[in-house]
Amino acid sequence: MFAFNLPSLGADMDKGTLLEWKVVPGQVVHKGDVVAVVDTSKAAVDVEIWSDGTVHEMLVDIGQEIPVGTPIIALREPGEAAPAKAAGRTRKVRAQAATGPSSAGPPAARTLSEPPTAVPTPAMASPVAPLRSDAAPARQAVSPAARKRAQALGVMLESVAGSGVQGSVTLRDVEQAAAGATVGVGDLAAISSAAAAPAVDRHSEMRRAIAAAMRKSKREIPHYYLSETIPMRKALDWLRRANAARPVTERLLPAALLLKAVALAARDFPEMNGLFVDGVYQASALAHVGVAISLRRGGLIAPALHDVAGRALGTVMLDLADLVRRCRAGSLRSSEMSDPTITVTNLGDQGVQQVFGVIYPPQVALVGFGRVAERPWVEAGELVVMPLVTASLSADHRVSDGHRGALFLMRISELLQRPDQL
Repeated sequence: MFAFNLPSLGADMDKGTLLEWKVVPGQVVHKGDVVAVVDTSKAAVDVEIWSDGTVHEMLVDIGQEIPVGTPIIALREPGEAAPAKAAGRTRKVRAQAATGPSSAGPPAARTLSEPPTAVPTPAMASPVAPLRSDAAPARQAVSPAARKRAQALGVMLESVAGSGVQGSVTLRDVEQAAAGATVGVGDLAAISSAAAAPAVDRHSEMRRAIAAAMRKSKREIPHYYLSETIPMRKALDWLRRANAARPVTERLLPAALLLKAVALAARDFPEMNGLFVDGVYQASALAHVGVAISLRRGGLIAPALHDVAGRALGTVMLDLADLVRRCRAGSLRSSEMSDPTITVTNLGDQGVQQVFGVIYPPQVALVGFGRVAERPWVEAGELVVMPLVTASLSADHRVSDGHRGALFLMRISELLQRPDQL
């Protein structure tokens, strides 16, 4: 028997709140299956399990706030029968999660008969605080879809009785509450009381989390910065021709070209594409590009587009549109939050010409793009008007140097001059 621990879903996460279970005891699960929904300071994230097994017992309750690295599910190995004394063993893990010092380690298997040991994690989490029995009452557990529907229908979630697992509020509960809602004197009193209660300022929580991660990044990572101005005429001309033959819903944006060029360059420069953990750098065989996305309620999130270098441009564009939509709806998978190996930020739509970002640990590089704008340019000895974009690189001097960084930016520029090969 082993335990699955709450993974870190980003460098700025050190705890989360369990919103919903997606599995039940006795259910067989496989690597990549979604087992729970956890609320971070940025989004409700589908948590995927990292190994095969059979769910034996849930170790935390819906609505409970838990530190990264806390065991959340007890599982049996494939083919393992439920032991006669399993309850006592899982109670031991519950006690360790509640009272003992915990580790911010990855959600790898931990044998329940052994105390958890500290395992290094690729995420930059703050020291994990133990769960306390005198903690504040847990927040109401609501599925992401139900929360969004409640906002649209004007339903107060505090007044909805949940019918889901362990009393969680489901989409059906919200719709039934909206259909049968009548307001009386008692309801008005409850609404007044709820309105008077202090609300959780999620924007402030997010800003604090981002501030902690970025402060640690600037303190621990020796950044260096480079920039290169890239001609975009060939890329934009090719894009117009390609889109003329595509349906409106499948047309490409320049962002797809930029992401693909960065991913291909990262594959050629492994010192830009990987994770630096506990003093050791490990390059990634695939380029999982983190895309910096601004949220409508404020703040920033950078989930991964997986294996961008190995995907066709049309697929990259569709995946990007889907990622942005789900990101702003608060529906992401844990692998999208934990897998990025390099990040791209594009502030061109904000009108700026260049951006020098802060590296998102444990990554070692971030590429920024400004707006594409027509400016004077010398081509073949003649002064012309050229659409240009400034690409910037923020890189970790522990892993690479300015010479390799310059070649990396030049490689991105070269790739954008041959858009038909992207």
